[in-house]
Amino acid sequence: MSENIRFLPSGSTSMLVELDGLQEALNLLDSLRAQLPLGVRDLIPAARTIMVDYDPAIVSSDALVQLISNLDLSAQAARHGETFEIPVIYDGEDLRDVADHLGCTQTEVIRHHTEATFTVAFTGFAPGFAYMTSDDPIFNVPRRGTPRVRIPAGSVALAGRFGGVYPSDSPGGWQLIGRTPLKMWDLSRERAALLTPGDRVRFMDLERTGASKSPKPAKSLPKKRSPEKGGIRVIRADRPALYQDLGRGGCSGQGVSTSGAMDRESFRRANLAVGNAQTEGAIEIAFGCFELRADRPITVAVTGATCPLTIRTASGQQLRATHGEAIALDEGDELVLGFPDRGSRSYLALRGGFAVDPVLGSVSVDTLAKIGPDPITEGDFVIPAGRHAHAVGLGGPSPQLPDDKLPVTLDVILGPRVDWFTPNGVETFLEQEWVVTPESSRIGIRLAGARTIERIDDAELQSEATVLGAIQVPHSGQPVLFAADHPLTGGYPVIAVVAAHHLDLAGQLPIGARIRFKAAGGKDHIVGEIGR
Repeated sequence: MSENIRFLPSGSTSMLVELDGLQEALNLLDSLRAQLPLGVRDLIPAARTIMVDYDPAIVSSDALVQLISNLDLSAQAARHGETFEIPVIYDGEDLRDVADHLGCTQTEVIRHHTEATFTVAFTGFAPGFAYMTSDDPIFNVPRRGTPRVRIPAGSVALAGRFGGVYPSDSPGGWQLIGRTPLKMWDLSRERAALLTPGDRVRFMDLERTGASKSPKPAKSLPKKRSPEKGGIRVIRADRPALYQDLGRGGCSGQGVSTSGAMDRESFRRANLAVGNAQTEGAIEIAFGCFELRADRPITVAVTGATCPLTIRTASGQQLRATHGEAIALDEGDELVLGFPDRGSRSYLALRGGFAVDPVLGSVSVDTLAKIGPDPITEGDFVIPAGRHAHAVGLGGPSPQLPDDKLPVTLDVILGPRVDWFTPNGVETFLEQEWVVTPESSRIGIRLAGARTIERIDDAELQSEATVLGAIQVPHSGQPVLFAADHPLTGGYPVIAVVAAHHLDLAGQLPIGARIRFKAAGGKDHIVGEIGR
């Protein structure tokens, strides 16, 4: 066992296991994967940590700590995966700077890079982005002092002891040494991410080989459903609405987080009200102002944000509909969702479900990864699937949702990086009122307060996994609450994580809402590690 292993709390159902370095983290990952403990749902490796996501109804955190503490992490297991050859045009903007830093010529940098074998250690940052270690110790270069606003897809880069290839256009601070024509992320492949942990990579100088060696051909996924002219017409959508379900699990190895409905309980209640299985896809509507026209008799339900519901019948009558209960619409009837007085997201379920193709096993739209069905806009048609449904039930009473008038209290579990902040910074976090800003989204809820959260220093945190509800504090000192489409890994310290019983409440926070954070066990109960 590593002498310096630490077990850090990361919300209600996860813990962050911190070790001496990358090799120890990978050894632990291999040991746990070899015999996955009962109740462990996911393992997300990073530079020197493993995020262990577990079901507390099956296994306790104390039991996991005991199990992991007794593992022998001294033996290095063999990494298993495929081997890929990636052609590179070595014309990167930072190639000269990298050569100067390493004390060699640009030609020597290229030679070292093409002769080395790289191994995918973990994924994160963006779907398909692989953090690769090299067997050549020469590669250890700092990040750029100023990150670029846009790095083109296919850019081959170095940072610290890692190599990587940007799968899509994105900001970044890695040193660019070249580019590849290969797609690192392609949803037409059976495995969208070209590289996953354990895979090995050899880079080839395209100018010397003169030809691109592509990876093995992969089985293509079915083509997306072609648009149909019939269906339920969306006649108003002030903002694009999104198909959502309970998310896509099991994709962390490709750098993809779970996503799914922001308020899962409201999502479930919508399906319950029309007799669907709780996993059936529904439409998530942000801030109401949405209308549809039925082209046949249908049964729907609306839950979540409490927006007024009106039925305009084909004969011109206007009727009020009940929130949270089944609503029967005849052909030609229109359902109107007004602006909500509480909450921010409504869920529209259709009896029998919607005919929409899943992507990576889910119909959820991940706005960060840009995965999932197309957003629903005015003039679109949504098609009933007509799947089996049970007797129409009741969604149950709506919970009390937040508004922009009264402050909301969210319970949090301090950690995993609470020790990166001064006592004054922790006090500011817990005692001050925070306001939800207009820059908030499904990726992160951005908060603003009169005082910023003070850190102990400006040290750089190595990338590590983050969870739903994590409250990350960038250098600005203004926190960001990670929402459903949050990145799989992050590089800023997480001061606390919203407790599981308040995640749905957090997902309903409207712009302008005022919130306070309450630490589990009280403000003096600051836990840096889980006991062992």
